[in-house]
Amino acid sequence: MNKAETEYPVESGGTFFKGIFIGGLLGAAAALLFAPKPGREMRSDLSDKLSLATDKTKEVAGVVTDKTKTLATTVTEKATDLASTVSSKASDIFTTVSDSKDQIAATLAETGKKIGDTVGDASKDVASDVKDASKDVADEAKATSKDVADDAKDAKEEVKATYKSTY
Repeated sequence: MNKAETEYPVESGGTFFKGIFIGGLLGAAAALLFAPKPGREMRSDLSDKLSLATDKTKEVAGVVTDKTKTLATTVTEKATDLASTVSSKASDIFTTVSDSKDQIAATLAETGKKIGDTVGDASKDVASDVKDASKDVADEAKATSKDVADDAKDAKEEVKATYKSTY
């Protein structure tokens, strides 16, 4: 509900008719008190006015009832049409989502297979590169080890020669 609806609630038809009835009674009482006519004429006029007001009230009530029935029928038809449309659209959306789900699953499966193949190929390439690098490192280590051994042997000879010449 918006602010205006909460501040000014719609009155029911029964409340409206009660207001008309009470207003009519108050008007009749005021007319009796302030009327310059004799009692019989006044009662006759009041009776006529009351009959006229009652007839008008019944007429308005009949019109309101007819309008309410027409409005209720229209609302029912519109609600039924809307429900049918919503149901149809929901079914279409479900079908679309289901089809999309199947397409996505197929795409994911295919992509997963491609990724697996790519990872397998990359793994083989990495293994080959590691093997080659290991061989190169081993060869380099052997060469370096031989150089270090030769350098150590030369250093040992120099230390020995320096020791013998000093002592």
